[in-house]
Amino acid sequence: MNSNLVRLFKYIAKYKVYMFMALICALISNVLIAFIPFIVGKGINNIIGKGSVDFSNLLKVIIILGIVYIISALFTWIFTIIANIVAFNTVRDIRNQAFSKIGTLPLKYFDGNAHGDIMSRLTNDIDSISDGLFQGITQFYPGIITITSSIILMLALSVKITIIIIVMTPLCFLVASFITGRTNKMFKEQQKTVGELNGYIEEIIGNQKVVKAFGYEKRSEKKFNEINKRLYKCGQQAQFYSSLTNPGTRYVNNITYALVGIVGGLLSVLSGLSVGTISSFLTYSTQFSQPINNVTSVATQLQAALASCERVFSVIDEMPEVSDAENTKEITKCNGNISFDNVSFSYTSEVPLINDFSAGIKEGSTIAIVGPTGAGKTTMVNLLMRFYDINKGKIFIDGTDIYEIKRDNLRSLFGMVLQDTWLFEGTIRDNIAYGKENATQSEIEAAAKAAYIDSFIEKLPEGYDTIITESGSNLSEGQKQLLTIARVMIIDPPMLILDEATSSVDTRTELKIQSAFLSMMKGRTSFVIAHRLSTIRDADVILVMNNGEIIERGNHEELLERGGFYAKLYESQFKNAEEAI
Repeated sequence: MNSNLVRLFKYIAKYKVYMFMALICALISNVLIAFIPFIVGKGINNIIGKGSVDFSNLLKVIIILGIVYIISALFTWIFTIIANIVAFNTVRDIRNQAFSKIGTLPLKYFDGNAHGDIMSRLTNDIDSISDGLFQGITQFYPGIITITSSIILMLALSVKITIIIIVMTPLCFLVASFITGRTNKMFKEQQKTVGELNGYIEEIIGNQKVVKAFGYEKRSEKKFNEINKRLYKCGQQAQFYSSLTNPGTRYVNNITYALVGIVGGLLSVLSGLSVGTISSFLTYSTQFSQPINNVTSVATQLQAALASCERVFSVIDEMPEVSDAENTKEITKCNGNISFDNVSFSYTSEVPLINDFSAGIKEGSTIAIVGPTGAGKTTMVNLLMRFYDINKGKIFIDGTDIYEIKRDNLRSLFGMVLQDTWLFEGTIRDNIAYGKENATQSEIEAAAKAAYIDSFIEKLPEGYDTIITESGSNLSEGQKQLLTIARVMIIDPPMLILDEATSSVDTRTELKIQSAFLSMMKGRTSFVIAHRLSTIRDADVILVMNNGEIIERGNHEELLERGGFYAKLYESQFKNAEEAI
């Protein structure tokens, strides 16, 4: 049995009470339906057997059939409701587990997978599982009961004709398995391509300014059409071959139906089999094959659901961040003494990035990290906060190895302002208070004032209750960055990380924020990553990195006097600025 199907059954097993109730409802409904041909057959025999139409018997049969249909319809309705409950609760559990797993995955997973594809797994693929699961439940229970009850009643009527029907049944399953076995790969490719398409759409829509600025519309449309064409091709093949299943099984069932009619006619002549019995068998033949036809008719949804299960379960099966060791502890008071001891790291084993990096940082000092792109500046911060795990060496905070500190506690020691701003759809108040639960209005306003954004907020019609659209698209880049700065200021962390934190604001606002940062950084160990060297002149220590190593260290004046890498980098910036003027 398919391993993904087994896992799906384990999720369904949590709702065994509902499944039992569904079984009872399906049993009552379908057994009643199974008796209808039997009732009709007996009724026909009684009516014809008397040589004339017995209207009293006919009326009796009609009343009985009416009652049977009403009761059957009622229990079918209840069964459908229960099937919905089981399907949607099961999918809810899968979605919750998948989303919870997202929160435990390391950053390298998100760096190595398209965000749109991950989103597609948690939306489109789970919806596909929901559709397939509901179809499976509504077809499986009634099908098993219908087949079982039909066999029992057919044996009661005629063993010979029943054997013919049973012998022909395996042919249906052989046809179905032959076709579905060859379409499974196509459905997997289809779901994979859907994820790729969603990833590309998310990428283009989220970066429309860049797309339009570079006139990339036609090329993006060309790439979209290429992916969409592949999706059409694999989807069309999957649908085409899967759609052969139902006609194939129906063809076998029609042959069975014809054989029942022929054999029934012969037995009528040879052994006096009644017309009512033959009529019942023809109905049972159709009723017996109906569950098989129903399952094959929804084969597309079922196969798509299994392909989606594989994609969703692959997320759930991803290795999470390494759990905290049992002896980890929490730091309640942090002074901010940090040391790197022969730290080595690489994103891939083939390309080493940081080699035997060592540095000691005193509490309360401001450390600027500069260097060319790819030198390892941001990587040092990622290692410090355990976004990535080091390959070799140790990092200490106040003499404690960071791997002996609980991960959540470690990250709470830092306030981080990144170059890439992130805001969620909600009020300005909620965005500022994102990192501090139950923050008071006075704390929010104080943080906004410290970030020099209070005057802008107060001018808005709704003030702090103004709704920010998704990703802050109704704000300027500078305003978004000021809000993220206020978000850090409100949590009042013992250490700060500023990664190009003022790159999106104008020079005048930058000077104000620098003043706010200086005030906030007093007594705190602060890391400042900057390309604009004019912003880190007042740093206590400047670490100049290149190829993952510290090649120079000292304050601004000392490094200029040496005339080394930093001095050349600094001079080139001002020379370029003067030439631009």
